[in-house]
Amino acid sequence: MTAVATPQKPWAKRPVDRIREFGFLIAAVIFAFGFVAATEMKGKLAYAFIFFVAYGVFTSTFAFISRGAPAAKDLLISTLVSLGAVLTVLPIASIFFTVLQKGLPGLHFGLLTNDMSMATSTDPIATGGILHAITGTLTLVTLALFMSVPIGILTALYLTEVKGRFAGPIRFLVQAMSGVPSIVAGLFILSAILYTITKDYSALMGALALTILMIPTIARTSEEVLLLIPNDLREAGTALGGTQWRTVAMIVLPAARSGLMTAIILGVARIAGETAPILLLTGGGDKVNPNPFSGSVGSMPYYIWKAFNAGSPEAITRAWAGLLVLMIVVLILFLAARALSNRKVSQ
Repeated sequence: MTAVATPQKPWAKRPVDRIREFGFLIAAVIFAFGFVAATEMKGKLAYAFIFFVAYGVFTSTFAFISRGAPAAKDLLISTLVSLGAVLTVLPIASIFFTVLQKGLPGLHFGLLTNDMSMATSTDPIATGGILHAITGTLTLVTLALFMSVPIGILTALYLTEVKGRFAGPIRFLVQAMSGVPSIVAGLFILSAILYTITKDYSALMGALALTILMIPTIARTSEEVLLLIPNDLREAGTALGGTQWRTVAMIVLPAARSGLMTAIILGVARIAGETAPILLLTGGGDKVNPNPFSGSVGSMPYYIWKAFNAGSPEAITRAWAGLLVLMIVVLILFLAARALSNRKVSQ
């Protein structure tokens, strides 16, 4: 009979190692509660900080005694990395649960099917809705996407593929635009276009300001993505007889599709919650406006700002409900964009 060798996993933790780690975990929790109770440090952050410090000291000391200094340093760095990950996720989780907790009481059956044309922010929660705000936000984001995505990607292609004489100044301007405050973009469109040309609030005016904010994000991210594409692909396309733009269109852009979609997602994240340009340029209507080129249009940021500004308990609840819906809408947009970026291109 031939013996079958059992695969070994020397890196796997033994049961005694897991029991020891659990013991250190319990000891760190007890130490954190005792330290916070005996000192002036109070609050959840104090508990978390003392826990991680105690756990790192306990595990590193034991590793130093049993396995030497390298193992102790490894465990200490691992603890610090875990602390950094928790500190990164903690604000996100806190925001999510706070919005969820305070926004759920404001949800009702007519929230997504009614607008505020026949209600005010101080009316009972069951009256009115945010249909006008959702449609307005989707209109603003869609118009901004149509204007900013081609400009941003073409700018990135010029900087990475063409590399003309204006590449330096254009790169400098894109970097400078990325630091422009949103209120400045809104004031520029207000003074240059709305007051002098259209003389009317509209979704297009708001989308122009959002486009100014969105272009630098898309252009800079797309440039970095295109620089990651190996030059061998470009050379292969040229060797097969393709022109530069045919190579870019059929080889470079498909290879960078996932990264370009990420650039678009970052651009949407940049403008989804912008409030200052919307307050100046859209008029903040309370009913659905199907015409994006004329008339006041509502939006989620304007709805939330207006409800918080009213100050009544009903208005505050409406504002938190609007925040919850806005968060869900942005999440849906991100998931849809990620799903589109992961789809396989047919032959």
